[in-house]
Amino acid sequence: MALQPLNDAFSTPGAGLSAHDDDRVAAVAAKAYARIVAAWKLNNRRAADLIAVSPRTWARMKSVEWSGRLNRDQLLRVSAITGLYKALHLYFSDALADRWINLRNSGPAFAGREPVEAMIEGGLPAIIETRNYVDALRGGA
Repeated sequence: MALQPLNDAFSTPGAGLSAHDDDRVAAVAAKAYARIVAAWKLNNRRAADLIAVSPRTWARMKSVEWSGRLNRDQLLRVSAITGLYKALHLYFSDALADRWINLRNSGPAFAGREPVEAMIEGGLPAIIETRNYVDALRGGA
């Protein structure tokens, strides 16, 4: 069976999605991120900084009625953070998994800082590096 060429409407990532789909993705991402932030006990400033939104935007995102959008960088941050959250829960007990992000860490990516500090300072690359670090700890990298 020969592979069929892709329709032009679906030839690039995200192509063919409507604005309605973008709104739904942002709403689901915000809801998931709010749950992770609550589990990690991050204050509003850290929660906002971690996904590169203003504290005011973060306050609106936490409300059920929020209908904003997230840009590609912000969506990638939420995606990587969601993966990190899951990886932590696969590797550690639930209690430690939720505390780990706020514990000083001597790993090479953290230099004695809390992983959340390193991720805020380093942005998306640091978030991905932290996720890869935890994946490597659990033997998944």
